[in-house]
Amino acid sequence: MAWNQLRGHAHQVDQLRQAHRTGRLGHAYLCVGPEGIGKRRFATELAKALLCENSPSQFDACDHCPACAQVEAGTHPDFVTAQKPEDRVEFTIETMRELLVKLSLRPTRGTRKVTVIEDVDDFNEETANCFLKTLEEPPPGSIFLLLATSAERQLATILSRAQVLTFQTLSDSDLRSILAEQELVTGNIEPIIALSAGRVGRAVALTDEKVWSCRESVLSLLASAKPSALELSQLLIATVEDAGKDSPSQRERASLLVQLVGELLRDALRAKHGVYSKTAAYSNSEAIARCWSEVSLCDSIEATVEAERLIQRRVPVPIAMEQLADRVVTVT
Repeated sequence: MAWNQLRGHAHQVDQLRQAHRTGRLGHAYLCVGPEGIGKRRFATELAKALLCENSPSQFDACDHCPACAQVEAGTHPDFVTAQKPEDRVEFTIETMRELLVKLSLRPTRGTRKVTVIEDVDDFNEETANCFLKTLEEPPPGSIFLLLATSAERQLATILSRAQVLTFQTLSDSDLRSILAEQELVTGNIEPIIALSAGRVGRAVALTDEKVWSCRESVLSLLASAKPSALELSQLLIATVEDAGKDSPSQRERASLLVQLVGELLRDALRAKHGVYSKTAAYSNSEAIARCWSEVSLCDSIEATVEAERLIQRRVPVPIAMEQLADRVVTVT
């Protein structure tokens, strides 16, 4: 992939291209925007543009040289990445110290070192302060890309020392192009486009037949007069386990399913008030609304929020799903 194939973020590319052209490229950028919209992809393309060994033009990557291939594979010695440990809810001080050791080394293949740090939302004060000196006085040739969902969630020590790049959700046409290029959808693409809310990561996840089948089954359960908590929990747990044996994949799948349940309930609540979103046509919202009181819908929506919190806090997924199913069915 190269800049001309990156969808939806042309303004950010032009902004950095102009800064590079005038010699004003910053040493640290805080990239903020919803999850799943391509911030990580943008950061990788920027790394390729800066580390490419056969650049066809200024601030572009050839996409064929060893450096580009290594950045894409995550093996380039001057392309450093870091994220919070999978089993922790915060970006730990130990992880930051390990990163700073890598950053203290001089570039090995050129004059630049590009560092992408994910999960900046989860910095604590100790981690941020540990990173502060490096952010204030970066090693020569260093550029940091800090990935987060919101500038408001960042500590002042980070905000004051990084330029903010704001990323927006993608347009429906961009999502259609991405899914078509990857040949991920063989049937009707419109429900996936509507439910993805401009996030390519979610759009790709929704192309999984098991996820889509689970959503349709949940929809039928919620629209029934007497939904079964056991059936709902077994359905959710089985679909999560189908994501694979590794914990990150299962948690990502679980989070998506909880969000989908919450959205079905929200569409039903809107339908009770005669308000319909772009996803209503795929949510059977009126049928669910007839089976649920407004209070029950509100309580169940709150239950999905709590389930999402439990998943993020590393509570075992089966427990989070069972609690969600019990609480949702109880309030009906």
